[in-house]
Amino acid sequence: MRLFLVILCCLFFFSCTKPGNINQFRTGTFKTHLDDSDVTSIAYRNDTIQIELYNKVKDTFVIKWTSNFEYELTKLNPKTQLDSTPFIVKIAKIKENSYSFLAHYKGSNFKQKGTAIKISDTENFSQ
Repeated sequence: MRLFLVILCCLFFFSCTKPGNINQFRTGTFKTHLDDSDVTSIAYRNDTIQIELYNKVKDTFVIKWTSNFEYELTKLNPKTQLDSTPFIVKIAKIKENSYSFLAHYKGSNFKQKGTAIKISDTENFSQ
């Protein structure tokens, strides 16, 4: 019985891990594309800040990694209640230089799917 539990735990652990190097996505420059739309943006990310450019509008977010495969984005200077609500991003699948994600506002049924492609290892906040 004990051997069965050890094997079961090992199978569970290995089935939950995702291939690839997740740490490569913590910093850098990313192009993000939302599924089912033509919406794309460019994001510059370091350990604590993400600056996103969309339609010539720049937003600054505090980024907090809650696990290797999940992070929260909260606007640095929120103007509305929605702006102050954390946007939770869960990394679903990793490829060589990209990841697909599922995202939602904390406490909301609103969901988004998309892909983030790493286009540079450096962040360029001066854009």
